[in-house]
Amino acid sequence: MSGRKYLVTGGTGFLGSALVKRLVRDGHQVRVLDDNSRGRAARLADIEGQYEYFPADVRDPEAVSRACQGIEMVCHLAFVNGTEFFYTKPELVLDVAVKGMVNVLDGCKAHDVPDLFLMSSSEVYQTPPVVPTDETAPLSIPDPLNPRYSYAAGKIISEIMAINYGRQRFRRVVTVRPHNVYGADMGFEHVVPQFALRMHALKDTAADPVPFPIQGDGRQTRSFVYIDDFTDGVVLAMNGGDHLGIYHVGTLEEVTMIQLAEKVGQCFGRRIQVVPGKLPEGGTSRRCPDIGKIAKLGYAPKFTLDTALPQVARWYDEHAHLAPAKS
Repeated sequence: MSGRKYLVTGGTGFLGSALVKRLVRDGHQVRVLDDNSRGRAARLADIEGQYEYFPADVRDPEAVSRACQGIEMVCHLAFVNGTEFFYTKPELVLDVAVKGMVNVLDGCKAHDVPDLFLMSSSEVYQTPPVVPTDETAPLSIPDPLNPRYSYAAGKIISEIMAINYGRQRFRRVVTVRPHNVYGADMGFEHVVPQFALRMHALKDTAADPVPFPIQGDGRQTRSFVYIDDFTDGVVLAMNGGDHLGIYHVGTLEEVTMIQLAEKVGQCFGRRIQVVPGKLPEGGTSRRCPDIGKIAKLGYAPKFTLDTALPQVARWYDEHAHLAPAKS
């Protein structure tokens, strides 16, 4: 796979920038398409001049088509992520999802791009029948009236389109479903940075333990995968995944939100006392991926929450001033 030409849509986002840097490091030629509406070019500052940048919206069909020219694999990551946006801007989430997928497929067709990689999401199944959950779990939208599912719907549409167009138009289509990826500079709309910023605001509180408000009762579970492990899994799937293959990438380290909050508190040297709150409608009580399929390609996570979370919490403590002000 050495020296291939890649296009990464959403390449200045958290996941996209990590993939771009990995591909460049591995000796590939990389073109990035992003309008920085959610991403930040600063994430790629350490490889400035080593990639080609197309400043464009993935909803612009002509720009996407131009970006696909001469490319051997399109890695489609451009999407509106962050739970807050699912509830507040569902129409934008779907607009970017559907138009972006259509434009990528049309651009690949116009320029005979042989391979397509799609970044999907664990959100495509909401209440998994079995945990840990493998790739055969049914995809579902429990309530079309709940704006939260705009994101899941967009990802499901993207998967179905990629697979069905892929049967005839591509040599290989591979899909990865991330499971709660975390790391420094991942944005501010996810649970790990929100907990870290909350602890930053409370770290000088005199109370011991520190009262720490959360959504729900804290018994909800997730498994978190550090960005470096996740990128390893993505590259393994891109290089060795089956045509039309779908791969979960995550860890089996399932923790409750109470445990996560306590671990974040420990990163600040404080004990916390969880204060339960209202849980947004549509959340999932438990999620943890079966990673046996990607493990067969050589995937083996190296980081645990205890080894990687402290450096992430430290980054948010030091960069709390970058967080957007709450309205």
